Amino acid sequence: MRILVLNGPNLNLLGEREPAVYGKATLKDIKRIVKKRAAALGAEIEFRQSNIEGELVTWIQQAKGKFNAIILNAAAYTHTSVALRDAISATGIPTIEVHLSNIHARESFRQQSLIAPVCRGQISGFGAYSYVLAVDAAINVNVS
Repeated sequence: MRILVLNGPNLNLLGEREPAVYGKATLKDIKRIVKKRAAALGAEIEFRQSNIEGELVTWIQQAKGKFNAIILNAAAYTHTSVALRDAISATGIPTIEVHLSNIHARESFRQQSLIAPVCRGQISGFGAYSYVLAVDAAINVNVS
């Protein structure tokens, strides 16, 4: 089982950017707990971050045939990117949408996800643990 974990814009600033909203964990901390959980379940993780929409799209397209699932925190692109939505749909790879904060309890413009309809599911509001839950979900959608 191979899982690609993709992180969108500004997530490289985790731990210092709005810790009251996003928590104190850095992206490096999240990578560590994700890899630990995946290893315990016998899965392999590749973990990436980009501030560039096109790079995320390319990584999703290249994942076909190489990864069993994608965990995607598209960050701000969640609410704006038709390109990410189309890439997810085109590959057919089960994709779990993940967010640190509960996007449904935030500003109205953050409550709409353009990618949710083409994702297998969405996990939000559990801070860094959202990613751990997403690892479990990614493994389980490929077993059932």
